[in-house]
Amino acid sequence: MKSHSSGRNPRRSRGGSRRRGDGRSRFQPATPRAPAKKSFWQKITALFTNGKTKPSAPGRNGAPQQQPRPARKPEAVEVTTPRLYVGNLSFDATESDLFELFNGVGQVQNAEVVTYKHNQRSKGFAFVQMLTVDEAKRAVAELHDKEFLGRKLVVSGAKSSEHHVRN
Repeated sequence: MKSHSSGRNPRRSRGGSRRRGDGRSRFQPATPRAPAKKSFWQKITALFTNGKTKPSAPGRNGAPQQQPRPARKPEAVEVTTPRLYVGNLSFDATESDLFELFNGVGQVQNAEVVTYKHNQRSKGFAFVQMLTVDEAKRAVAELHDKEFLGRKLVVSGAKSSEHHVRN
């Protein structure tokens, strides 16, 4: 009587090593990998940059890391109106905090912290309306680069609405 075979190689045991004849396991590549294929967006980018982009080390999820942006100095705007821009503001600062701070320099008409609409969190800057232009200039002289709630304030004249018009 002939026994029925399961189709397995009788020379190899069930739990034995699966090494190839050359000593490599089946998971080790025979040769170093070829460069990875470019994605669709990498090909598009190469079209516009003539392929002159240097590859960066991969970050999370294999995506290339972005270079950190250099710190940008805020644009100094001359004080021509009583309206002031207050930047680098702590996210914990409130309008009443600003009102008190600027009231020490001159009379404040209005203080408004700019917030995101969907969650009312501060964007980190505000506008303060002083009573006169002279008080606004004095506020810039005294409060620019002053530490307030753990951050150095940036105080300058606010841009007028004509700066925002784009054609």
